[in-house]
Amino acid sequence: MSDPGELARRCAETMYADDKVAQDLGMEVTGVAPGRAVLRMTLTPAMVNGHGIAHGGYLFLLADSAFAYACNTHGAVTVAASADVVFVAPARAGDVLEATAVERTRYGRSGVYDVTVRRVPDGDVIAEFRGGSRSRRESVLGEAAEPLD
Repeated sequence: MSDPGELARRCAETMYADDKVAQDLGMEVTGVAPGRAVLRMTLTPAMVNGHGIAHGGYLFLLADSAFAYACNTHGAVTVAASADVVFVAPARAGDVLEATAVERTRYGRSGVYDVTVRRVPDGDVIAEFRGGSRSRRESVLGEAAEPLD
């Protein structure tokens, strides 16, 4: 496919169709472009811990999902090789969170992506995430994948 934007969109649609985690948690893909993805999720009462704030696992999950969509925009099935998160501020039930993933670099079959999780609409940063990716030889779209280094 010659249009990178169209490839990114098709990859996201294909992934989301089988992404039961994102669907069950009410995540929505609100933007996608080559090496980029934006996902939103509303925190439910079931997602908060005993302190009344968002459980870190759900924040990580949202960031990791945005990372996954961003690193799969190039067409090759790409998985996480590493991930790290810093929790910056609390979020609470009812908060709408937006995770924006941005590709920093790709080299051979590897990549580095940064994800910022913000509360909507005030834009407060809730978490920062960095993920390392590794591409496989399969295609997200089930077509013949382009050769990888």
